[in-house]
Amino acid sequence: MGLVVHDHEELARRVRALRDGGKRVVFTNGCFDVLHVGHVRCLTDAATRGDFLVVAINSDASVRKLKGPDRPVQPAAERAEILCAITGVSYVTFFDEPTVGPLLRKLRPQIVAKGTDYDHTNLPERDVVAEIGAELAIVGDPKKHSTIKLLERIRSGKGVSGGGGAGSGGATASGAKTDKASAKTAKNAGGKKAGGKPAKPASKSQGKALVERVLAAKTASARKKTRSASEAHA
Repeated sequence: MGLVVHDHEELARRVRALRDGGKRVVFTNGCFDVLHVGHVRCLTDAATRGDFLVVAINSDASVRKLKGPDRPVQPAAERAEILCAITGVSYVTFFDEPTVGPLLRKLRPQIVAKGTDYDHTNLPERDVVAEIGAELAIVGDPKKHSTIKLLERIRSGKGVSGGGGAGSGGATASGAKTDKASAKTAKNAGGKKAGGKPAKPASKSQGKALVERVLAAKTASARKKTRSASEAHA
């Protein structure tokens, strides 16, 4: 379970003690507003690059500046609590600045982990990373997931579209056949033929014949019982 540390000076002391003890400290940052699988993969990968992982998250005011007035969806305290529950996260802290350059100078981690949408050419803190002698590690999977797209899907009310198959929530080929067979049985039981067409009602002559057969069967049964009783008293 990770620990939230608000005081950057206190966090710097902790990181320094870890470095002095021969531990490798990894640092990463982001908004982490609505956590999705891309976030988890980045954090999991980053945690494998060293012994301790420090995650800095944008403050609520910082997220609003970056993402707009309707963000963040979750307040900083809750975002931090969620991150602390992820295996591999050691510390979580907050920052208000446009970049984490000042915080990197204060903490001086050995490794700075960033997602696959960054490299040495477009990293805002590249000069600071070089200044403190840290290693840049590109972590996670290709950036195919985003909080913006996830929120759009939630707001639209549309779920995940899929064409069936294992794991997609769709029916398999055998399942489809079973469903069709069940539907056919249900329709026939309800007086309908396959294809949804109503079954033809029985004619009056057919109904009369059925009644006569039932009455004849009852009469035969009654005669049999009477004959058996007579034989018993004989």
